[in-house]
Amino acid sequence: MKSARRRVVVTGIGVVSNVGIGREAFAQALREGRCQVTPIQAFDTTGYPYAHATEVLDLAGRQAEYDELITRMGRSAALAVLAAREAVQHAGLDRAELAASGAGVVLGSTNGEAQVIDDIVRRSMLAGASSVPAARWAQAPAHRIPLAVAAELGLTGEAQVQASACAAGNYAIGNATDAIQEGEAEVMLCGGVDSVCRKTYSGFFRIGAITPDVCRPFDADRRGILTGEGAAVLVLESLEHARQRGAVIHAEVLGYGTNCDASHMTAPDRDSIAQCIRLAHQRSGIAAGQVDYICAHGTGTRTNDVVEVGAIRDVFGAAAPPTSSIKSMLGHSMGAASAMGAIACVIGLEDSFMPPTVNFRSPDPQCEIDCVPNVARPARLDVVENHGFAFGGNNAILILGHARRTADEVMA
Repeated sequence: MKSARRRVVVTGIGVVSNVGIGREAFAQALREGRCQVTPIQAFDTTGYPYAHATEVLDLAGRQAEYDELITRMGRSAALAVLAAREAVQHAGLDRAELAASGAGVVLGSTNGEAQVIDDIVRRSMLAGASSVPAARWAQAPAHRIPLAVAAELGLTGEAQVQASACAAGNYAIGNATDAIQEGEAEVMLCGGVDSVCRKTYSGFFRIGAITPDVCRPFDADRRGILTGEGAAVLVLESLEHARQRGAVIHAEVLGYGTNCDASHMTAPDRDSIAQCIRLAHQRSGIAAGQVDYICAHGTGTRTNDVVEVGAIRDVFGAAAPPTSSIKSMLGHSMGAASAMGAIACVIGLEDSFMPPTVNFRSPDPQCEIDCVPNVARPARLDVVENHGFAFGGNNAILILGHARRTADEVMA
């Protein structure tokens, strides 16, 4: 049954990651299965038995731009601005067009400006709260991140942050999709951002969820996550607006599903995830058998991978599609994670390949699924599914379709 709501398409993507900046560099890294793990530089790691992450250390020609931004805002906002500028340029939009369209921005984040908060806490402990400059305090609120993007790009629409932890990127994309479908906007920027920080690393370390080497999703020897960082921004438009300005359409947002079981602070719930997948299919107007590839949440923890595979099996049965985890390459970029996954899905649709799960060595009988081990796989993809799960039982599933479907075909 056709939806009365307007169709939403992806016309631009921008990404700042540990393995590549911009669409082409990121796509090449996914094809190569590039994994870059380095000693943590964001904070003093004295006392930790091991301390490594997937930080963005090479800004590939954007360093001067970043250096200027960081004088006025926190690291998360600066990374988000870089990704947003990249996405807008990729979409072929200029500042005047953005202003005329009333474009807004919705960004997901787990930690907000956590590095700013870390700095405020350190200074306050050493010399008292009065030693912290007023400008530093002003950078701390999470809502400053989308406001920074709006200010830098001249956006006149809504600017909001989605703080639904590690599913926040998908939540933000869903929120922006709703705004366009309901006629509240023609153009929206959306995605997620987070920065490596002491608080997050220490929290995951204390619960035994940090791997001592690399992230190995679905592997029998997996030991946990690597904390990471980055920013991922998509430009969404109504199909009508994109066609009117002759935009290149990279994918279509077919729909999404969200739910929150709230059954446990940290443990995922298999039944709730399966329900969320079914809801996403229903809202997208697809059957499970139409999904060609799943970009998994795939954290590499003992519990998450088993629960996620179980939920996939509950929905798809023995015919589960290939399911890989890009966190094996990018680490867990928290609020940016599912937005990174969404961009990986768009690239897979356009470039006809499935990103691999790297560092895979030993199959786990409890994670019996085709995880596209170690090597990217050529594949014609029409419909893809992107997973995002978070503490507190927040689940968000995004369904994307190939751009060729936007010509004259609507999902039945």
